[in-house]
Amino acid sequence: MLRVKKLTKKFGKKYANENVDLSLDPGEIGVLLGPNGAGKSTTMKCILGLVNFEGEVTVGGNPVRSMEAKKILGYVPETPELYSMLTVREHFEFITRAYHLNAEKTREYASELAERFRLTEVLDYYCKDLSKGMQQKVSIICALLPHPKLILLDEPMMGLDPHAIKELRVIISELSEEGVAILISTHLISTVEGIWNKAYIMRKGQILSCHKKEEMVGVWAESLERIFFAETESYDSVWQTSSAKAPAKRSNTVTRPNTAKKKKNTKKKKK
Repeated sequence: MLRVKKLTKKFGKKYANENVDLSLDPGEIGVLLGPNGAGKSTTMKCILGLVNFEGEVTVGGNPVRSMEAKKILGYVPETPELYSMLTVREHFEFITRAYHLNAEKTREYASELAERFRLTEVLDYYCKDLSKGMQQKVSIICALLPHPKLILLDEPMMGLDPHAIKELRVIISELSEEGVAILISTHLISTVEGIWNKAYIMRKGQILSCHKKEEMVGVWAESLERIFFAETESYDSVWQTSSAKAPAKRSNTVTRPNTAKKKKNTKKKKK
């Protein structure tokens, strides 16, 4: 569904992305992880065709800037981009008309999502009067209404309350089962634990490695955070290759300094 080959983006003489390769098949949930400045957001913007870049990006076999690709592509930015003087309900109506969707079915779907995200009481509020978390929920629903086949989520959990985070995780899993490919860029690793299929680790604009959960073994299959820190915090990382095998021997023992106080010798010296 998504194919990225040799993606390179420069700002002046500085590389934001360099020869980035990644792919997602229908139904796969991919996560893009990396420290601040790793190039995650720039990668997302290139995939969306929002900035010029070198390399190749296709969505459903179509060039990313083509109308065919845009029809099946959904996007949730890190900061919600909404019309301040439109109500929540009017945003949903705008998406319905812009994508030429079936009005009745889309309203039913919007109503269902609004209820799941607990937005039913603010449907007639102007978006400028909503909290950041509520604006994020509106942004997510707008991206889902056209039933895209590929969804890009850039830090989607930021600002959401615990209920909304839980509900979004459930929705992501449901969409995956329906064959929708999903790419999530985040540094909140705990929010994607348990739902990811493929993890791309980035550092300094490059993909260090790709890990498929189905190929992981032992505790490594259960902790995306463990993989991330092993990959990004050591230049001698055991994960420098694309191999998904965990190291044969890795000690969990923590060596602590001996802080016990020495006992004073209370025995009197013999004269």
